[in-house]
Amino acid sequence: MNDSDTAKAVLEGGPADLTERVVAQPEAGADVKLLFRGGYEHFRRTERTQDTAQGRLPVYEWWERTELPG
Repeated sequence: MNDSDTAKAVLEGGPADLTERVVAQPEAGADVKLLFRGGYEHFRRTERTQDTAQGRLPVYEWWERTELPG
């Protein structure tokens, strides 16, 4: 499977300087978790979709940040 075959999702909310807004969609029921600036940004799936250049994608909304120790 190549990158164009991977299901995608749109990220909404979170840090304004988070540039990665279209990501690989996780397994059903899982959250998106992105390593960013010494912690993780967590996004949960919503019921919404959004039209993008890559087609209609599910929207995941930011809900929390966890810091890495150190």
